[in-house]
Amino acid sequence: MSEHRMEVLQMLAEGKITAEEAERLIAALEKEQPASANGGSEAGPKAKPRYLRVVVDSQNGHGGHGPRLVNIRVPVQLLRAGVKLASLIPAQARDEVNDAMRERGVHFDLSQIKPENLEELIDQLNDLTIDVDESRGQTKVKVFCE
Repeated sequence: MSEHRMEVLQMLAEGKITAEEAERLIAALEKEQPASANGGSEAGPKAKPRYLRVVVDSQNGHGGHGPRLVNIRVPVQLLRAGVKLASLIPAQARDEVNDAMRERGVHFDLSQIKPENLEELIDQLNDLTIDVDESRGQTKVKVFCE
């Protein structure tokens, strides 16, 4: 329980404020709490990201940003649902998919996709930047969660 909430309850117990006033003060403290967790010194739980973003910007030769080539925003809930559905794939079908991906150079095992692995991946994708050099300029690729 927060220090401020304890103070409000103490004032209520001492009769300095009414129950209605205590309720309003506690409600106001709850509204302030998310803002103080982001900007204050208290380390609160991180909010779960809602979207996975992939942004591709071209850069002109003078270091400035050119036009945005790709801007994709995928709901993380869609990824979570996909992971849950992957667990329902029958073993034989999963093996066939794994073999087909290996033939195309993608060495990935669908049986290794688990919800806890996805959450760990999302946490690590906080801010991944990939610079790509092309013959006609540079392209910057950013993958991040918001």
